[in-house]
Amino acid sequence: MNPKVDDFLNNVQKWHEELSLLRSIILNCGLVEDFKWMHPCYTYNKNNIVLIHGFKDYCAVLFHKGALLNDADKILIQQTENVQSGRQIRFTSTQEIIDLKATIKAYIFEAIEVEKAGLKVVAKKTEEFNVSEELAQKFNENLEFKKAFEALTPGRQRGYLLHFSGAKQAQTRVARIEKNMKRIFDGYGLNDCTCGLSKRKPNCDGSHKNI
Repeated sequence: MNPKVDDFLNNVQKWHEELSLLRSIILNCGLVEDFKWMHPCYTYNKNNIVLIHGFKDYCAVLFHKGALLNDADKILIQQTENVQSGRQIRFTSTQEIIDLKATIKAYIFEAIEVEKAGLKVVAKKTEEFNVSEELAQKFNENLEFKKAFEALTPGRQRGYLLHFSGAKQAQTRVARIEKNMKRIFDGYGLNDCTCGLSKRKPNCDGSHKNI
């Protein structure tokens, strides 16, 4: 048991009982408890298997390679259409967790076998992601901007493509593009720190100012 998880559970405002119960079930599956992305994460041979987290309307077990599970009971949920690998089992009460305890453990053991076998989710290629009409128009208007975008790493390109196309309204998509044009020209990804120390530092931690 990781003391960071104890601290996390002692301070959660919602789903304390549910997350604590999920923790107990997962630990009985022989996984190592860690704390990543500000949430309890459970690993096998240092590889991520599951994570537990809570939202406004539900708490969940997130399987990092859930897309590779058989999901015989059809309970795995893809958070959004852009999530390629992870899948959730969602809960709104401790009783739901108790009722599905055997199933949760079975899915965890299957996830461990997936990891043992070295299976990997085949991710969509960057060119398979949707380019919004608004971004395509910006490319046509500004070829230098198009070149700057294409010079980004594939991961950075995908981050922007998802961010831009994720807005429902055209004016919001345009606003997102225009807001990030300078970052793209400077070679930064959507979540890269722009302090100048490192383009690879995500989500500036406050020790130096992010522009």
